[in-house]
Amino acid sequence: MDFARRDIILSAAALALSSAACGAGRPDRKLGYAIVGLGSYGLDVIIPQFANCTHSRLAAVVSGDPFKAKRVASEHGLPASAVYSYANFDSIRNNPDVDIVYVCLPNALHAEYTIRAAKAGKHVMCEKPMAVSVAECEAMIAACKTANRKLMIGYRCHFEAYNLEAMRLAHTGAAGKIRYVRSEHGFVQRDPSKWRLKRALSGGGSLMDMGIYSLQAARYMTGEEPIAVTARESTDRRDPRFTEVEDMIDWTLEFPSGAIAGCQSMYSANQNHILLMGDAGRIELEPATRYDGNQMWVGKDGRERAVTPPPGPGKTQFAGQLDHLVDCVRTGREPIVSGEEGLRDMRIVEAIYRSAREGRTIRLDGRA
Repeated sequence: MDFARRDIILSAAALALSSAACGAGRPDRKLGYAIVGLGSYGLDVIIPQFANCTHSRLAAVVSGDPFKAKRVASEHGLPASAVYSYANFDSIRNNPDVDIVYVCLPNALHAEYTIRAAKAGKHVMCEKPMAVSVAECEAMIAACKTANRKLMIGYRCHFEAYNLEAMRLAHTGAAGKIRYVRSEHGFVQRDPSKWRLKRALSGGGSLMDMGIYSLQAARYMTGEEPIAVTARESTDRRDPRFTEVEDMIDWTLEFPSGAIAGCQSMYSANQNHILLMGDAGRIELEPATRYDGNQMWVGKDGRERAVTPPPGPGKTQFAGQLDHLVDCVRTGREPIVSGEEGLRDMRIVEAIYRSAREGRTIRLDGRA
C-alpha cells in the first residue's frame, strides 16, 4: 500500500470514528453547532433560533473577542472548553460536542473557515454568499468532499413559508407559462465604516449581499438556470460609502424557456420585492424575504387575492435550515442548498460583474 492511499484510508477511518464518538447516528441526540463569528447575525439572529430547533443545539462559539465569547457561552450554559478564538479554531477537531460549524463571518473569510472546519472533521453551514470567487467556492466543495463532510449554504428563503408557497404555485402553473420575474432587494447602508463596504472583506457591494436574494429568487421562481446576463451598474463614487464597492446594480437574465428576469440590488434605498408574471396571472411577494412579516398575493393583473401559506412544521426559516443540515448528516442526503448551489450563484455573480464592466451580454451556456 502506498503512503498516499494509506493516509486517505486512515483519515476516513478517523472521521468515521469521530462521528460515532459524537453520537451523530443517535436520533435522540441533538447535533451541536459551533457558531463562528459573533456579529449581529450570528449572535442576535442565529443563536436564539436554537430554541426553535428540534434536532440542533448550540455547542460552541468562536470569536476574536474573548470577553464576548465567554459571556455568550455563559449565558447559554456552555463550558469554558466550548469557547474558541480564531487562532485556536483548529483544535475544535477534539471537541466531540461539535458536529457542525456555522460560518457567520464576512464574505472574504468564508472559504478559509469552511476549509479549516472540514479539515477538523466537522460538517459546515456557510452563510451566503458562499465566497468571493468561483475558485474559492470550488476549493470549499473539494475540501468538504475530501473530508466526507456535508456543506450547506445559508439560503434561508428555501425554508421560509411564503417563498416555499410561491415556488409551489409558480412550478404548478398557477400563473400559467412564466414570462417574467422581477426581483429587487436593497437597504440603506449608511455607515461607511461597515465591513460590507470594504472590498477586502465583502468582495463587492450590494450584489454580494442583497443581490444574492434577487438572483436566488429569479432562479427558484422560474425553476430554470439562466443562459445569458446583461448588467449595468449605477454608483456615485463621490459618496464616501462607495469608494470601494458598488451601490446599485441591475441585470437581466435570459432563461431557456424564453422567460426573462429583471433583478436589482442596492445599498441606497429600501426594497424587498419579488413579482412573477405568467400568461395566466401573477404571483407577488412584498416584503418577500424578510426575517418575518412577508406577504403574498395572486391575481390576473394585480393584487386580487392575499395568500397565506398552508400550515408547515411549525419552525421558523432559521430553525428549518439548521435542522435540515442535521437531517442530511444523519441520512447522508445532500442539502437542498448545497455547496454546488452556492457555486452556481457565484458563477452568475462573476458574469454580472463582467457584463457591467464590459458593457455587453455575457453568455452562461458556453455559446459565443
